Amino acid sequence: MSAGKGATYSAARIDARVAELGRESSREYGVRRLLVAVTMDRGFIFAANLIRQISAPTVCHFVRADVRDVDHAGHSRREVWFGSQPELHGLDVLRVDAVLESGVTQDFLLRRLGESRPRSIRLAVLLDKPGKRGVAPEPDYFGFRTASNLVRVGYGLAAPNGTGRNLRELSSGTNNVSRKSGKGRKKKA
Repeated sequence: MSAGKGATYSAARIDARVAELGRESSREYGVRRLLVAVTMDRGFIFAANLIRQISAPTVCHFVRADVRDVDHAGHSRREVWFGSQPELHGLDVLRVDAVLESGVTQDFLLRRLGESRPRSIRLAVLLDKPGKRGVAPEPDYFGFRTASNLVRVGYGLAAPNGTGRNLRELSSGTNNVSRKSGKGRKKKA
């Protein structure tokens, strides 16, 4: 599914799409045990709602990406660090994150998870932004595809000031964050 540049995704639209992704995943995995590797901070709400829709027996593992600029012989290089990795040999793994943009972080993590030789690794994201893709990973499951470079707020994604993760809808920018919090509303007399 795709949407226009400044589209807002309503709670009902997101719920319907996540349910559809859950049905697709359930058909794929059947009754096999599934390990879901969730990116914390931005993927937790999408992951929680998605795994409730998957009928396969599911185990969750949470990862937090730490992106650092490291100096190597006078050249700055960006590196991605992750916490501990579970034993995945022979298991089906579903990587879940809220947004796929450049693909650099996902590519690194997918390769790292692949070192344990799982049976399969698939990627599910709520928002796919292929216009920014710099490396190979493409999502196996995605909620919405967008060409927008706008920051999205809500459904687990935060505004630059850290607020808005709790909003049920997903919108561009921060306008809805202040409106939902009550700022700017007229008081009734």
